[in-house]
Amino acid sequence: MATLDCPRLRPGLALVQDDRDPKYVILCDRLRLSARHQRLTWLELTWLGLFDGKRDLRAIQAEAMRQQGNQLLPIDLFQSLVKRLDEALFLESPRFRERLAEPIREPSCIGCYPAKPDLLRRQLEQYFTGPRGPGLPRPHKPEGQLRAALMPHIDYQRGGVTFAWGFKEVVERTDASLFVIIGTSHYSSQRFTLTRKHFQTPLGVAETDQRYIDLLVANYGDGLFDDELAHLPEHSIELEVVFLQYLYETRRPIRIVPLVVGSFEDAVLTGGQPRDQADVVRMIEALRKTEAETPEPICYIISGDLAHLGPKFDDPQPVREPLLKHSRLQDEAILKRAEAVDAAGYFEIIAAERDCRRICGLPPTYTVLEAFAPSRGKLLHYDQYAHPRGFESVSFASMAFYR
Repeated sequence: MATLDCPRLRPGLALVQDDRDPKYVILCDRLRLSARHQRLTWLELTWLGLFDGKRDLRAIQAEAMRQQGNQLLPIDLFQSLVKRLDEALFLESPRFRERLAEPIREPSCIGCYPAKPDLLRRQLEQYFTGPRGPGLPRPHKPEGQLRAALMPHIDYQRGGVTFAWGFKEVVERTDASLFVIIGTSHYSSQRFTLTRKHFQTPLGVAETDQRYIDLLVANYGDGLFDDELAHLPEHSIELEVVFLQYLYETRRPIRIVPLVVGSFEDAVLTGGQPRDQADVVRMIEALRKTEAETPEPICYIISGDLAHLGPKFDDPQPVREPLLKHSRLQDEAILKRAEAVDAAGYFEIIAAERDCRRICGLPPTYTVLEAFAPSRGKLLHYDQYAHPRGFESVSFASMAFYR
């Protein structure tokens, strides 16, 4: 195991150029455990390649000196660098492991929404009551017909109204207190990733349902926590949790289950259905069995957006109206398949275009439709954001699925 005497960098770090001075690079934290970016010289950067958990500081010093033509490098330089990195939680150290062991996941999307609860409640309310909003949910007993709901996970400033249309239907149509949130994974290389951590937001702590997680793990098997770190910066769960807390804080206590789903690129490239992949069908069956063993209603929240276009996503040309129109038509086609609860047809449209529009909601939507086969779907709201200079476009929707 790595120690401060034999330092090793921990996962989730990234390097970016220092725009202020090309003599430096910035080491930053993709997992957002630490806000303390580290400014490094290029020489210090070469030393980091020696932080492998196998060399002690004397061995690191000796190798660094050899690489520099036996230039004298005092041990203090390496001790100081290790101290800086450890204080920033950039090393696999007792400090880092203690941070990981905390049962609460801190919010990572402050800025997308206010840190102050009253301001956050006011912002969310406006999405319901504003000119394009659906109005606040009616205060009647829910009908209990809702099986699942597709929500966007784009930032609230662009997608807040679409969130509101979806969550209004959730409040009015489900009597569940357990919400299994199945979202797009943006940070994990694994297909399916769970976390047991409870989710902290300005509106309090949303507790995860440990019993459901135990059942799902027992039914699926090993591997669901192999990349749990990926939940720390992930927004596709958090942005749904905030809306749930806001809407249910005066109604009833709720619990969540946070599950993210990685890419289905392998199925897109081979032309087979995702359910032909062993791990996908294993998760579909595990979700079905876990629901059968759960003695209360469950509402499934699918967290996924639609198309991602433009230079921001590595397309060569700016996004103009002809492309936006074509993308809207393609979105309509896949949403109609989702409304018909046709998971195979939904996937086939995306696969036929080789997922060139980057439908990030494909994995969670397909998983839920295959696992639970609602009787019908209903599109509630659709929108398409386009950057005024064509740098990017993202489309998204909310949809309800009924028993």
